[in-house]
Amino acid sequence: MSTETDARFWDRSSRKYAMGKIADQAGYERTLERTSALMKSSDRVLELGCGTGTTALRLASQVHSYLATDISTGMIAIAEEKHVADPLPGLTFRTATAEALTPEGVQFDVVLGFNYLHLVRDLPGTLSHIHALLAPEGLFISKTPCVGDMNPLIRLALLPAMRALGKAPYAGIFRAADLNQLIHAAGFDILAAESHATKGNDNRPYIVARKR
Repeated sequence: MSTETDARFWDRSSRKYAMGKIADQAGYERTLERTSALMKSSDRVLELGCGTGTTALRLASQVHSYLATDISTGMIAIAEEKHVADPLPGLTFRTATAEALTPEGVQFDVVLGFNYLHLVRDLPGTLSHIHALLAPEGLFISKTPCVGDMNPLIRLALLPAMRALGKAPYAGIFRAADLNQLIHAAGFDILAAESHATKGNDNRPYIVARKR
């Protein structure tokens, strides 16, 4: 298993993923509203794991520039199709990971990672890359499923079985407390940790962190 395997999984799943509905639309809207309030019109924004571009197309008009990236060329192709239908100046889509972007180029004022961190294979390394990509005192905003806090049957039985059958990608297993520690160790101060769920149990903390 590798990042190439992960990319192929999301390429195969991209069209089905694009047709799926957001499970908690009200919670998603709350996340967008909170994120919008944290961004300024002059900001240069990077989104990691943008999927088919839904969030990018909702937020990009509010900032100076917005680079939305994903590991999957299939996902980015769908995002580009949406962008053609609803063009926004300053919005760019690119197939890339955090590790593929170089901090020697433009530094970002805000990096977004929604439903992203549990999918990376080297979480400390990815957080270090994100830190390097941010301008001084830049914000890293994430909303991450913490599988370690979920029902043990999910992480011990269901998830391994689905991965063995090719029905699920790699997913890191950690608790919210572990994630907080890793974010802090990567050079961030956590400003807020919130729950945006409006139904069911929420194991996806919304975290706002500032680069030290």
